[in-house]
Amino acid sequence: MRVLAVVPGNIVHETAQFLGLHAAGVDLAVVTTRRIEPDAGRLEAAGVPVHEVPLRARIDRAGVRALRARILEHRAQIVHAFNNRTVSNALAATRGLPVKFVAYRGIAGNVSVYNPASWLTYLHPRVDRIVCVAEAVRESLLAVRGPFGWRIPPAKLVTVYKGHDPAWYTAPPADLGALGLPAGAFTVACVANYRPRKGVTVLLDALERLGPKRPVHVLLIGHMDHPRLRRKIARHPFRERIHVLGFRRDAVQIQAACSVCVLPALRREGLPKSIIEGMVYGVPPVVSDAGGSPELVEPGVSGLVVPAGDAQALAEALARLQDDPALRARMGAAARQRILEHFTVARTVEQTHALYRELLEAGGASR
Repeated sequence: MRVLAVVPGNIVHETAQFLGLHAAGVDLAVVTTRRIEPDAGRLEAAGVPVHEVPLRARIDRAGVRALRARILEHRAQIVHAFNNRTVSNALAATRGLPVKFVAYRGIAGNVSVYNPASWLTYLHPRVDRIVCVAEAVRESLLAVRGPFGWRIPPAKLVTVYKGHDPAWYTAPPADLGALGLPAGAFTVACVANYRPRKGVTVLLDALERLGPKRPVHVLLIGHMDHPRLRRKIARHPFRERIHVLGFRRDAVQIQAACSVCVLPALRREGLPKSIIEGMVYGVPPVVSDAGGSPELVEPGVSGLVVPAGDAQALAEALARLQDDPALRARMGAAARQRILEHFTVARTVEQTHALYRELLEAGGASR
């Protein structure tokens, strides 16, 4: 079984998956648009070749030629591409070749039969399977409709959760006192880059609804420098309890030290990595019901789920957790256990390997 994976840089999750597939007997080579250490070195040390091929556009002619050369050199039977740009360029590179094609989709929505870009990627007829990171992503693709009842064949869509390894999260929680947080404060972490669909302003509205008698502190971690957000914070009645920390390399450790982790997304969410990271550290999550977020949580057991865009419901969920430290502890422990049992690298490798076998056993080839 010879597979060529095309990724937008080596990151820890894909590297672990590739090492697992290699150990399972897959003859794997990796093409990355940007070589990142130590991931590339780890793959090469294990015997997985890594090639750097920059892809500067949706269709990069030089990149397509280089990709095609690597596909032929590896005698790949399957090409597996991991984001929009790698999918469109790898599809161009495989034209006329007897290979199976797998595309990865990590967010819900934004695919349409009326968008030409979608036909260069996930709607392309030579895509054999689309690996969806959550059931919500799969359902969003099943909902795509075209003229005369056209739809993506359901057999093309398969959900494979992206696995995590607790060994990645061994650094101790951060000292929030060093960040200016008062000792014993009830702290709410939101790790995201500011986009309207992430719902950060809903969290600030929830903070306002909690009122002055609940000294809740909100930590906004990520690229949050946006004029709309700055204006909202400047007008907020409890702005002294909103801490915009910006991009932090220790974001995981800061979240690990907080009372609760929150992602109030409004739409198009996949399987949010920041919530998984908090859960691994035993931080109880509160998520909206947008996209794949609620698939991480057993409501009332390993976290709380609120309607997307409902600031009052979010405020009530935070108040419930603030008032009940024992509930927070139980939910945090259950959250960690849920990730350790259901969102593992081993399971991702097993399901991906099974998908590859199914494709090759089915015979035929994309062209």
